[in-house]
Amino acid sequence: MRYELLLQSRVPGEPFDAARVEAAFATRTFHQRSDGERRWRLQRGDVELRPLVEGGQRIATELRIPLGGDLEFVRDVVNEAAAIARESETRLFDPQLAREVGEGDGPAVAEQYLRTARYAGEMAGVSEAIGVGMPPAEDGLRPGTKVFLALIGFFAVVFALLEALG
Repeated sequence: MRYELLLQSRVPGEPFDAARVEAAFATRTFHQRSDGERRWRLQRGDVELRPLVEGGQRIATELRIPLGGDLEFVRDVVNEAAAIARESETRLFDPQLAREVGEGDGPAVAEQYLRTARYAGEMAGVSEAIGVGMPPAEDGLRPGTKVFLALIGFFAVVFALLEALG
């Protein structure tokens, strides 16, 4: 499971010019794996790049961010991808937010990334996403346990009073 951003044509419905995007990416650092997968190398981590094809036609370039990364990494990806969108005259679209994003949207994307990672870790069992952005574990008893113990104590006192009166 990954967090996706899309580089797509500036005007919806117009053909996607993949050559412009590839030219903008040509100045960036990549790692080409033996299986053909391309990874865009950034200072804090790698982003997987994939062509998005629909009906036999390429409609976008998909940027897939791993869910185990930190929020600064996500902000960096948004800023760098927005620069590529500007250079290639495309738009950077976040399907999770259902809107176009730019350099100033790093915090909003990071917040949605955090929600997605928490969901993936808690509900979908994605091991690399477990604990992303989670607060450190607290020492002591959990609140539910404290309430349960208080109820037991209350009923013990009531029972002792009833025994003393009866």
